[in-house]
Amino acid sequence: MFGTFEFGLPEDPRQARRPGLRLWLLGVPTTLAWAVAGWSGALGLLDGFRLMSLNRVDTWGADAGPAVSLVLLFSISITVASSLGFAMLWGGGMSLRGMGVGFRASSLAASLGIALGTGAAIPSWTPPESVGKRLPSEPWTDADWIVYYEPYLVPAVAGVAALVMIMVLGRAFVTKAEADDRAQALAQTGRQVMGHVLGVEFTNVWVMGNPRFTVQVRFPTDAGERTVVATMITPPLQAPARGSTVKVTYDPRDPDSVRIDPDPADRASGGNLGAFLPPLF
Repeated sequence: MFGTFEFGLPEDPRQARRPGLRLWLLGVPTTLAWAVAGWSGALGLLDGFRLMSLNRVDTWGADAGPAVSLVLLFSISITVASSLGFAMLWGGGMSLRGMGVGFRASSLAASLGIALGTGAAIPSWTPPESVGKRLPSEPWTDADWIVYYEPYLVPAVAGVAALVMIMVLGRAFVTKAEADDRAQALAQTGRQVMGHVLGVEFTNVWVMGNPRFTVQVRFPTDAGERTVVATMITPPLQAPARGSTVKVTYDPRDPDSVRIDPDPADRASGGNLGAFLPPLF
């Protein structure tokens, strides 16, 4: 009934690139900004909350000047880190797959930076006035002991998250590189022919205002006609229709490896707009 919208541009494999140097150049200041945010947040916010939780000590009194300064530094650094992280989101390219790589790289920079920053802050946490009991004599609960070891738990959790993101990002880079290699090989050695659409199914997904379709296409090859099922994203006025023609780029060695593009000269395309108009509400 309602369509799904995806934020990103449909990717042209012929112009696909591996994440460039800009992604790594953005990653360094982003990691450093998150490290400053982790260090200042640990000492300016978490340290005070930890003391209040363990010993009911008010650290926000008249002598809380350094803590207030750290909170200000935390606010500035997390703003800068978030802005750089958003820039990294686009560093992988203006496509859904590229944005996925950018998101993973940004997440890695955030988790690694927080692990480094909070790890550097470990020696500077304020020791509680009493260990094992609240003032005056209430014993600590299990939750209190967890809070007590917070200076070590925060960087440890962030470090584990960073390791997970390294593995996820590495796999994403390998997958993207393999896909780019296939797309580049198809662009260089592929053969372009005109195909005929036998069937069209709207996937109920919109990518930046362009509908995505699953199409069944028949096209000629050296070994005879072949029929494949593939997906394509087109502007609404170039949407495929049954009986319309499309441009098919295929690998002569593997006819199942194809790219389907609309045929601007075909007047039959875009003839059924009402079937996939995006919802207005």
